[in-house]
Amino acid sequence: MNHPTDEEIGAYIGAAGKAAWEVPDLPAGTKLREIKSVGIIGAGTMGGGIAMNFATAGIPVTIVETTQEALDRGLKVVRGNYQRSSDKGRFPQDEVEARMDRFNGQLEISALADCDLVIEAVFENMELKRKIFTELDRVMKPGAILATNTSALNIDEIAAMTKRPEDVIGLHFFSPANVMKLLEIVRAKHTADDVVATSMDLAKKINKIAALVGVCPGFVGNRILFARQIQANKLLAKGLMPWDVDAALNAFGFKMGPFQMSDLAGLDIGWSKGAKTDNPIRDALCEMDRRGQKTKAGFYDYDEARRPIPSDVVADVIKDITGAEASSMSADQIIEICIYPMINEAVKILEENKAQRPSDIDVVWLNGYGWPADKGGPMFYGDMVGAQAVLDVMERLGAEDPAFAPAQLLRDLAKNGGKFTEIDTGGLKT
Repeated sequence: MNHPTDEEIGAYIGAAGKAAWEVPDLPAGTKLREIKSVGIIGAGTMGGGIAMNFATAGIPVTIVETTQEALDRGLKVVRGNYQRSSDKGRFPQDEVEARMDRFNGQLEISALADCDLVIEAVFENMELKRKIFTELDRVMKPGAILATNTSALNIDEIAAMTKRPEDVIGLHFFSPANVMKLLEIVRAKHTADDVVATSMDLAKKINKIAALVGVCPGFVGNRILFARQIQANKLLAKGLMPWDVDAALNAFGFKMGPFQMSDLAGLDIGWSKGAKTDNPIRDALCEMDRRGQKTKAGFYDYDEARRPIPSDVVADVIKDITGAEASSMSADQIIEICIYPMINEAVKILEENKAQRPSDIDVVWLNGYGWPADKGGPMFYGDMVGAQAVLDVMERLGAEDPAFAPAQLLRDLAKNGGKFTEIDTGGLKT
């Protein structure tokens, strides 16, 4: 393995962060749209967190919910977040009031008619989003930017509900949205140049780190995450325990492994009672009301301090469902099986022109998913281990599951001794 110095890693991360702001195919001097007011649909965890970014930056926000109760609850959480920051001495008490005064809670989408930008942050359901964008098309003033916070759905399909698909863009914030720095800006098929330029500029104003990406399932960040999660689940089917997998990822440098992360997010995302999904272990845990940290039990048991404790109950569930005898594997092997598919998926994203450049993928993972800084990002780490090492593992995993077949470009890199960070497939194409 190639071991770069701290200085080399720092220089790479700095240059990657700078490059992510550059959008080469935007015509020079593209005029920005003026954003003086923002509308948010949904006052839940995501909507409230997104709204805070704008209120903090001094931009008035109209936030819409379906019931007064949900609206009050959402605004109470926002106030609590600001109050805690004030109590810690980050800003004076009157700043709490100034920020809250920028919020205007409403119960009708028509209340957003005059906003310059509206961001939909409702439940991840295509039918619901299509319905909302049909309504937004009807009520929003001409020239307003219509954005969706979807984390994986097809934005071209959402934009098709409007007569102005050029005004539609993805603004994918990461949870908690008032804290996490990354903003994936998703350029759809018809998104206008000035909408892209305005969104990139706005990301700076609200103190985010932006990466411009294209439409594909999960975009850049979650698409790579899904690859890791599938492989982590396959390890359980082979008799490993969630805490074995997480321990290896923790040692690699992630603060949370895949199963710790699932417990934090909630195991019932995308699950409903009685559902049989492609993740039977998760289904069984949810049926037992083990839905993650919020129920004090998921893949782990949790004590009062929310510390994760390996669970005998879960070990039994995994054994019952998989029929696999308990087995062990070295941390290095677990890392190869979980991390190399992420690198392979990133290469496929570049092959499909859904990212501007390899370093943007590293910016996404460093700032949105807690990738360890000393390993530079999936592409940088790929160069540390070398394309041949990644290819050898992907040949094996691809033989087990064709979805993990090595990318053609990975084969080329291994053959030619090329570098992941120097891949150039011509940038982002919609």
